[in-house]
Formats: sequence, C-alpha cells, structure tokens
Amino acid sequence: MPDTQTVNVQTFLNEHRFSGFQWAIFWLCFLIVLLDGFDTAAIGFIAPSLLKEWGLARPALGPVLSAALFGLAAGALSSGPLADRVGRKRVLVAAVLLFGLACAASSFAGSLSQLVVLRFVTGLGLGAAMPNAVTLMSEYCPDRMRATLTNAMFCGFPLGAAFGGFLAAWMIPQFGWRSVLLLGGVAPLVLGVAMLALLPESVRYMVARAQPVERIRAALARISETAMRATGFVLSESRPSAAGQGGIGIVLSSRYLVGSVMLWIAYFMGLVIFYALINWMPILFKDAGVEPRSATLISALFPLGGCGAILFGWLMDRFNANKIIALGFAATAALVYAVGQAAGNVGALVVLVFLAGAFMNTAQSSLPALAAAFYPTAGRATGVSWMLGFGRFGGIAGSFLVAELSRRDVGFVGIFSIVAIPGLVAAAALLVKHWVEPESGDGGAVLPQVAAH
Repeated sequence: MPDTQTVNVQTFLNEHRFSGFQWAIFWLCFLIVLLDGFDTAAIGFIAPSLLKEWGLARPALGPVLSAALFGLAAGALSSGPLADRVGRKRVLVAAVLLFGLACAASSFAGSLSQLVVLRFVTGLGLGAAMPNAVTLMSEYCPDRMRATLTNAMFCGFPLGAAFGGFLAAWMIPQFGWRSVLLLGGVAPLVLGVAMLALLPESVRYMVARAQPVERIRAALARISETAMRATGFVLSESRPSAAGQGGIGIVLSSRYLVGSVMLWIAYFMGLVIFYALINWMPILFKDAGVEPRSATLISALFPLGGCGAILFGWLMDRFNANKIIALGFAATAALVYAVGQAAGNVGALVVLVFLAGAFMNTAQSSLPALAAAFYPTAGRATGVSWMLGFGRFGGIAGSFLVAELSRRDVGFVGIFSIVAIPGLVAAAALLVKHWVEPESGDGGAVLPQVAAH
C-alpha cells in the first residue's frame, strides 16, 4: 500500500491478490445463485405429480408455472433501489430468507390457489437475490477479474436447476413432491443464517455512503492487513454520476437511459428465446417426426453449456464486452435458424441444439456482469436488478410466442426462423449501447474521503 494514509478502495482491490476472504464471498454468492436455480426450476420438476395428486387438467398449472415469473420480475424491480439505499447485504440476506420460507411453506400447500400465492412470494425473494448477489460480488472484484468471476458465479444457476432435476427424480418416488419444495426451502434458510455471520457489506457501497472508517478498514484488512494503516478511504468511479443522485435517478438519467434500455431489450430478447425453446422444443420435434424419447433428450441439451460464460467473462475482461456478448447473440440467432432447417436429421439436431444453447446461455449469463460494469456504485444494484426485472417479461412472452405461432399454423421452419430474430435484436441493442456508452477512465468522479474521527 502506498505511504499515504488515504486509500483508494478499487486501487487496493486491484493491487492485492484475490484473498481467501474474497473467495468466501464468491462461494456464498455462488450458493445463493445455485439455490436460486434449484428453486426456480423446482415447480417444473413436481408438475406431473401435482396433476396426478390433485386431479388437475394440464391448463390448470398455468397460474402456478407463471406465478414465480411475475414474482421474479417484481422482486428484481423493487430490490435494486432498496439495496442502493440500505445496502447489498441486508437486502440479499432478507431475499434468501424470504424465498427459503416461502418455498418451505409451499411444501405444505393444500390447494392450487395457496401454491400460486406461495410461488409468487418465492419469486419475490428469488428475484431480489440474484441481482444483489451479482452486485455484491462485482464490488469485491479487482478490475482484471470482474467479468470472469461474476460470470463464474452466475454458472451456479444452470447447475442448480440441473442438480434439482436429478434430486427430484430420486426424491419424488421416495418421499413425494412436497419433499422437493421442503429441501428447496430449508437449504436457503441455513444459508441465510451463515450469510448473517460471514457475508460482509460491499466495501464500495460503504465508501459511497460515507460509513464509519472502522467498518471499511475491518473489511479490507481481511484482504490485506496493510489496510489497518489507512485513516481514510476514497472511491474513484470510472462511470460518472451526479452528486447525491439515487439509483433510479442514475439508471433513468440522460447519460445512462439509452444504455439501460438497450440492456433491458437484450435481456428480454434472450429470455424470449430461452423460454420459447425450453418449453416447446420437445413438442415441436415430435411434431416434426422425431421419436418422442429422442425429442426429449435432444431438447435437454439446450440448457447445457451455460458454463461457457466463464470463457466469455475472460474475454470480456480483455476485449470490448458489448461486442463479445453481441457476437454470442448473433451466433445464437444463426444456430436457432439452422435448427429449423435440420428437421428429420437427428444427428444435425443434436449438434445444433447443443451449440445454440451454449451460445444463448453464455451470452445471457454474461449480461449481469456487463450491467454491473456499466453503472456507478450508487446505481449499480438498481441497474442490474432492473435489467433482470424487465427481462423476466421476455420469459413470459417467450412462453406464449410459440403457442400463438402454432395457433396460426406456422410450420417448424417458420417457428425457428421467427424465434431466431430476438437474437439479432439483442445483438443490435448491445452495439447501440456500445456506441452511446458514457466515457470511462480516469476522468470519472472521486467520491469524498471517508476519514477517521
């Protein structure tokens, strides 16, 4: 650490090795995202058992399947401004405890209407947890590793969803569908207690909010003891913001509005593709003459490959992140279109579906890291959470898109050609964001010094 007693927090993070303390933050946030993936996907795993036990017709599951999506959107949109006001840790712990309690309570639901309400509340917690985990993790990262580590953390989501599928396949025959929801509730409650004891507040947030220097010094000392010599802390911002401006004000300001809207569009379009294909591919493949078991197995390849986000993160830390992700969405569009041309060729479908899913999930999983890097500290939680919140409506739109195209008798080739278009829209949105992005570099603001009293 330089001889000066005033320490720039981000310079401190950049100059010291990534410590065990920071790895502990990474793994706690990874577990949050993993449980988020498990609980988000849980309802799909138990749906067949619900139909059988409660004697429901398939359309009756619609409200249950969509309730969490609406909760996810509401939770994300509301949690970001709150976290920019009261802190990342408070909102994150509350979100994990909320979705844990609601998911556990869902295991005792006695009717469909009760389950719908509890799934919405579960979605509120899930929607609030994801963006704040991304924000907190990114604010403890050195600049050279931020996208790589944030994307690696985000890989917990598809792993949690996949892990949930394997567990559900074993648990439901042994213990019934309620056991899946009970596990999905108890695990976050245990994690929430551990987070209260182990998870720190964001050091960047503490400096930005001029919190006591002792708290900041104690957090940084767990990275390097040289922080104990500091008598004050400053925070340089590579992204400009007006003094005293709140999270919503920053995200909607003239300087950031176009970029914000482009992020919303990109995330929305990515989820249109994901939900349109994950919900409908097995049916579309069967209708195209693929044997039912093969159709299911080929469709299951689509969610795999999301861990390629680690490679994209590495590239984003070294090259222009907007262009890297735009390229991923453009490749997604080309591959989804190619799937539509491969009907009847099972070998080609296997390869194309896997590649389309790898590029789509990788590009989509890289967007939170891009958003976290786009906004200054005072608006970061709002910016990330609003992108995720508005984007969730793309999942709802994607679920209905293929149904409407099928109602209009659009064929196999036509459906995949149309579903490919959102990939091009997402790529174009990210290029627009690149062109209008605020200037970054040393000309950014330096927040006032937090000094010892």
